[in-house]
Amino acid sequence: MREPAAPAPDGSGVLVVVPTYDERENLPGLVERVLATVPAARLLVVDDGSPDGTGELADAMAARDDRVAVLHHHPKRGLGAAYVDAFAHVMATHGAHDVGWVVQMDADGSHAPEDLPALLAAARTEGADLVLGSRYVPGGRVVNWPWYRDALSRSANVYSRHALRLPVRDVTGGFRLFRREVLAAVTAAPVSSQGYCFQVDLAFRVQRAGYTVREVPIVFTERCAGASKMSGAVVREALWRITAWAVRDRLRTRERPATTR
Repeated sequence: MREPAAPAPDGSGVLVVVPTYDERENLPGLVERVLATVPAARLLVVDDGSPDGTGELADAMAARDDRVAVLHHHPKRGLGAAYVDAFAHVMATHGAHDVGWVVQMDADGSHAPEDLPALLAAARTEGADLVLGSRYVPGGRVVNWPWYRDALSRSANVYSRHALRLPVRDVTGGFRLFRREVLAAVTAAPVSSQGYCFQVDLAFRVQRAGYTVREVPIVFTERCAGASKMSGAVVREALWRITAWAVRDRLRTRERPATTR
C-alpha cells in the first residue's frame, strides 16, 4: 500500500531523525524548535555513544515528552551507520499509517527547524519523493562558514553532480525529507558510505531509481557550539567512492544497449 500522498503541515505522520555525537549544548534548543514548528511530528535522537552525556540528556527529554524517542547507537561508527540503523529502526517500529515521511537533519543547529514547513510543502505541492534543503539554489545561503569550508563544499557538489550526472545543486546537504517507501527502497541494499558521502549515495540512489527529487532553499548556519565532525578521512572517502560510483554507472550505461539486442 502506498503511503500518504503528502505530509501534513503540522507534521502529522512525519518523523524527524537527528543523529548526535557530543551535542549536549545544541540538542535541547533544536528539539524545542522542531516541536514548536511541526508540533504533531515525532523526533528520534540517534546518539552514537556521546561521551559528553548527550544520550542521557536525550533520555531525559524523551521521558518528559512522548513525541521524543532515543536510539542508542554503539559503538561510534559514523554518520552513515547511525542513519542506516535509525531508518531500519523506524521501519521496524512504526507502521506506514503512523509514519509516512522521514526527515533527516543535523543536531548542531546548522539546519533551521523553521525551514521544515517548506520541505513539507514541496512534497505536498510538487509530488516529491525526496526534498532536499538546498544551500545552492536561489534563496539558499550559508552563514558564518570560513572561505575554505565554503570552497570545499561547493567543489564537492560540483564534482559529485558532474561525476554522477545528478540534476540537483546541493547533493551533499543533510537536511532532507523522504517518502517512507522511497527511503525503504533505496536503503534495502547495503549502505557503507559515511560523512557527506552518505548524503551523495542516497541522493544518487533515489535519482537513479526514477523517483521525483525537488530542492527548496535553506539558510545553513555554522554551529555555534561544539566541534565540526568534518575530517580529511571524510573527504578522502567521498572522493574515491564518488569516483568509483561514476565509473560503474558509466560502464553500466554503455553495457545496457548490448544486453537488449
